[in-house]
Amino acid sequence: MAGVQDQLEIKFRLSDGSDIGPKSYPVAASVATLKESILAQWPKDKDNGPRTVKDVKLISAGRILENNRTVEECRSPLCDLPGGVTTMHVVVHPPPMEKTEKKTLEEPQQNRCGCVIL
Repeated sequence: MAGVQDQLEIKFRLSDGSDIGPKSYPVAASVATLKESILAQWPKDKDNGPRTVKDVKLISAGRILENNRTVEECRSPLCDLPGGVTTMHVVVHPPPMEKTEKKTLEEPQQNRCGCVIL
């Protein structure tokens, strides 16, 4: 029975409403490990998938989870029932714009003013 309590069933809800999982993870696993699992299981037919662990944010019980925390530390006593499946929401950051793209976007936005005195 102790082995069952050392595992947590987690599914990851993507922004389009689809899920990855559920899959069983040890409560000692880090959030970074969960993110690596998401990268490995990311559906190939989805556009704009994460490239690295840094591109992924996990949200559970309204909190953004930090990479260095364990699953046990992130559990919610109200939401995570024994034997139940915990749902974590996945937010993917878009890749950063390249420097050349930033320059071209910033150039037209230069504000200039001119005064005319009549």
